[in-house]
Amino acid sequence: MAGAPRSLGILGGTFNPPHLGHLEVARHAREELGLDQVLLVPAHTAPYKAGGEQRAGARDPGPQQRLRMCELAVAGEDGLGVCAIEIERGGLSYTVDTLESIHASHPQAELTFIVGADTASTLRSWRQPQRLLELAKLAVAARAGAAQQRVLAALAAIPATGAEHGPQGPGAPARVSFLEMPAISVSSSMARERVARGEAIDQLVGPAVADYIAAHGLYAGAVASR
Repeated sequence: MAGAPRSLGILGGTFNPPHLGHLEVARHAREELGLDQVLLVPAHTAPYKAGGEQRAGARDPGPQQRLRMCELAVAGEDGLGVCAIEIERGGLSYTVDTLESIHASHPQAELTFIVGADTASTLRSWRQPQRLLELAKLAVAARAGAAQQRVLAALAAIPATGAEHGPQGPGAPARVSFLEMPAISVSSSMARERVARGEAIDQLVGPAVADYIAAHGLYAGAVASR
């Protein structure tokens, strides 16, 4: 992509491992919202998962391995990329800090934070949720109906900080969009479980990531957690 991007989508996560569902969300967000690029941003350590997955035996192969798998996953995908900012920073990964850093390095780009409905419903408990919503628009992968209403109700509970608000009601940011896409039927835990059972995962993560997992012996014998 020539020149500095004017619009960037940010899709964060542990990506343990990245799977085709992640790519589908990224593609939909880019196409539906007309974004120049969508970046996968693997966490070094996610605050809400610190210790949890490890205790449950999910076997995080480490941030560098997850970063490499993300790079393999998006290779050849037009408009998709990977940002290593959280891994380079180290420690717990807070989304508001990541958005501040990306905004500082791309001051002309409009940022869109891409999340699932369950995640969007918990934003009030995140670090500086008001600032997060000031820094970026919100794109939520949620089918019509109860999921969208749940998200809007949760966002309405976040105190306003001067940003514009839409017709959904007081406190509900106007800068929230819902992606029109089918439910994702693949998960990282599903991929880990299949590896532990010695089953093929090409159809879950793509050939490049599957080959990397096999070559490095990742997740073999792991007890996956959802």
